[in-house]
Amino acid sequence: MSDYPTPALYIDGDWIAVASGGSRPVINPADGATLAVLPLASEAELARAVAAAQRGFAIWRATPAHERHERISRATRLLRERADSIARIMTLEQGKPLAESRREVLLSADIIDFLAEEGKRAYGRLVPPRTNAVFAQAVTRVPVGPAALFTPWNFPLNLPARKVGAALAAGCSAILKPAEETPGSAVELVRAFHDAGLPAGVLNLVCGDPAQVSSYLIAHPGIRKVSFTGSIPVGKHLGELCARGVKRYTAELGGHAPVLVLPDADAAHVARLSVTAKYRNAGQVCASPTRFLVHRSLFESFVASFAAGAQAVRVGNGLNADTEMGPLAHYRRIGEMESLVEDAVACGANLACGGRRLPGAGFFFAPTLLTNVPQTARILQQEPFGPMAVVNPWDTLEEAIEQANGLPYGLAAYLFTRDLSLAHRVSADLEAGMVGINHFGVSQPETPFGGIKESGHGSESGQEGLAAYLDTKLTSFGSA
Repeated sequence: MSDYPTPALYIDGDWIAVASGGSRPVINPADGATLAVLPLASEAELARAVAAAQRGFAIWRATPAHERHERISRATRLLRERADSIARIMTLEQGKPLAESRREVLLSADIIDFLAEEGKRAYGRLVPPRTNAVFAQAVTRVPVGPAALFTPWNFPLNLPARKVGAALAAGCSAILKPAEETPGSAVELVRAFHDAGLPAGVLNLVCGDPAQVSSYLIAHPGIRKVSFTGSIPVGKHLGELCARGVKRYTAELGGHAPVLVLPDADAAHVARLSVTAKYRNAGQVCASPTRFLVHRSLFESFVASFAAGAQAVRVGNGLNADTEMGPLAHYRRIGEMESLVEDAVACGANLACGGRRLPGAGFFFAPTLLTNVPQTARILQQEPFGPMAVVNPWDTLEEAIEQANGLPYGLAAYLFTRDLSLAHRVSADLEAGMVGINHFGVSQPETPFGGIKESGHGSESGQEGLAAYLDTKLTSFGSA
């Protein structure tokens, strides 16, 4: 397709269109057509990428923070100038509506800009010595070293931007491995840095067999930092690999976010907000609200408003101007959605709307709402990662909090109430790395994004995102 770029690897400042690991097609989820063929790296290309990152690190760590900021800012200016074309690439390969894709491009530029600014303020401190034999003790923050960055397909520019922006702002070099399903957006991110004059080797991009790439890069002594966004099982495995080399590790491993709706909330208003948040990106969002716990006094009206809103969502090709929800990213996700619905209904749940694949080409699934779902249903134990919501009633606040905290997930949680005092108390009891009160917008460039329990380790974005790529170093000066 003419408006989809030819994917390539990027190693040591060079674009590589043919690699020794073979190739795989990039599929348009809206119609199942092949967009392009992606070259895959083997150990030969991975070894080159690590060597390039080591050379790039020596250059970039010695570059003053203000100069790094200027080079990074050139890249984000290019991202904004190219927002329309990059958004189209993203929609073609991932499926989300074009307006969502464009917002993602612009937000990604904002995220990188914030991190680059923070890179100029990676302050240290002086510690007064205890003896006259020592006249100064300086604590500084230094870049940890070459970083391996692994990102999934649901936000093919936003998630690489968080990792690349933090690594480069801190003075680290990086090897980015985006999802093989959505390489085009990451290619355009790297292209912006290439065109901005980033020194060769500072940023590299590889794709390949995920297990082979991750095991090689993490084991390599030249890699000192690993960041991963993806599933809990894979995140645990990569964490084990990092532990063997005592390597810094940041992991964002998804969630199964609860939403508590208290009896004083406006049920119709909360339902409208919930429909928009739930079906954004076809529900393929790690912080997506999924388990709606609604006070019994509001339950029927909330369900009625939610179901009406879900049924009104316009599903279609993301390139169409009126589309509000695109396809799922993979064909295999269709089968998983169908299986979760079948299991829930078999357990006694009510299917209020959706629950089926939509006809025609592409990987489209109807916005789905399940109510009165027993705790034994698989969907209340397993993150659906799709356009599927569960609404259950509760009678006591203690019961609602217990259900909200009852899973090993702990990424995001949401609470709707007009009682500010109660909001403070309940939010303190919710086991999550991020809590949204009366809104769903918990992710901003300036705020940390991360979970607790099995939802991850560490944070991205905000000051915390930059700190993940910095080591603390003490230099103590004695009298000569």
